[in-house]
Amino acid sequence: MSKGFNVAVAGATGAVGQMMIRVLEERNFPVNKIRFLASERSEGKKLSFKGEEIVVERLTHSSFSGIDIALFSAGAGRSLEFAPSAAKAGATVIDNSSAWRMDPDVPLIVPEVNPHAVKDAEKKGIIANPNCSTIQMVVVLKPLYDYARIRRVVVSTYQAVSGSGLKAIKELEEEVKLWVTRRNKEDWGKVAPKSLTGLSYGGVSDYEFSAYPHQIAFNCLPHIDKFLDNGYTKEEMKMVNETRKILEDDNIMVSATCVRVPVFYGHSEAVNVEFEKEVSPQKARELLSDAPGVRVIDEPESFRYPLSIDAEDQDETFVGRIRSDISNPKGLDLWIVADNIRKGAATNAVQIAELLIA
Repeated sequence: MSKGFNVAVAGATGAVGQMMIRVLEERNFPVNKIRFLASERSEGKKLSFKGEEIVVERLTHSSFSGIDIALFSAGAGRSLEFAPSAAKAGATVIDNSSAWRMDPDVPLIVPEVNPHAVKDAEKKGIIANPNCSTIQMVVVLKPLYDYARIRRVVVSTYQAVSGSGLKAIKELEEEVKLWVTRRNKEDWGKVAPKSLTGLSYGGVSDYEFSAYPHQIAFNCLPHIDKFLDNGYTKEEMKMVNETRKILEDDNIMVSATCVRVPVFYGHSEAVNVEFEKEVSPQKARELLSDAPGVRVIDEPESFRYPLSIDAEDQDETFVGRIRSDISNPKGLDLWIVADNIRKGAATNAVQIAELLIA
């Protein structure tokens, strides 16, 4: 194809789908024709690509005729239903959902970490995009793993509401507005600040929550996705299983606690790593400074460390607070931040597409 590749974006009207479109444009991906697909609710809407208005079509099993690459951000259920049809039509599917990640015949790829796995795409015609919180962690862990191998990882995440989609972004906005409105109406000199929840302190306790089971504004929810029988959530177990698959090492022990925080964009992670041999903070900074897709910001004396607001709309993964674990001579502590919609989803998917056409 002299002009490029025929590309479809399934779930084009969602937060990740819209970012996929933007990243295709930004990275000048060689597109011949592009097709935007979504549910019947979004059918007929128009989205822009390189100055042209493209009408959104309804996602069906016959949507992929002539398509070379299909980027999916339509959710696990839709992916399970429609991705095989896309592959059968001759497209290579790059799926952002959890549907195919642990399928042994589907490669799970972070281009900076395991680009060689793209060769396995031919087995089913599907490539899985990892979980957002897993992606940014393994981008940082890979150079350290290659140097000293990793025995154990304990990670606590602080995940932005954009990871739950546009609905959650709007919910946080509305809760903050409601909280401020009620605070301005209260006589704060007579109110004891016992809690930020409840009407007595300007909270939103009688607000009808839809994205989360509790108020997210000015709050932290130690609960992302469904709880499992082992006490962990599905989000936490994704980090366990996906890390092992991407790094191709089932012996790595991983424990995760995933928390939703009132941040719009940018997941943050506190990561404790135990290695097979000692790794000094200086050596870790040296390795990470040379790593693809990684930016080291580690000057605590000047209050310089990765922030979610600085990572927003960036494709790099930021790491700082690199220090020795005082409880373990072979341990390091790290602080990792990335834009979950870009590197954690859309950008990583487009990078995989770039691997394919290379």
